[in-house]
Amino acid sequence: MTEPEFTATGVRIGRRLRSLTRAGQVRISEGRLELLTSYGSEIDSAPLAAVSAGRPWFSHDDKAEAIVNGTRYSLTLRGDDPAPGEAGPPAARRFIDAVRKAGGGGRLSRA
Repeated sequence: MTEPEFTATGVRIGRRLRSLTRAGQVRISEGRLELLTSYGSEIDSAPLAAVSAGRPWFSHDDKAEAIVNGTRYSLTLRGDDPAPGEAGPPAARRFIDAVRKAGGGGRLSRA
């Protein structure tokens, strides 16, 4: 199995106003995006060609949106941010860049 291109843990994953998990995982590996619960159960997954990612308007740096199989998910990616004093982009920015670099759609271009 190859190394994942992007992994984030401790992610809050929601759909509309409903929170699906407060400590989930987002993983991009082998051309697929997977949204998982804290127990590893799959919430949704799709090939990256069918995924769009971006930042919601007027949001904090830790927020991202992803459209997976036609369903819009809100993601709060705080778990993998760099430690204070260390350089590096926030996890939400790295997630959006990983989706776009890996071939995901660009319909949400507000990032």
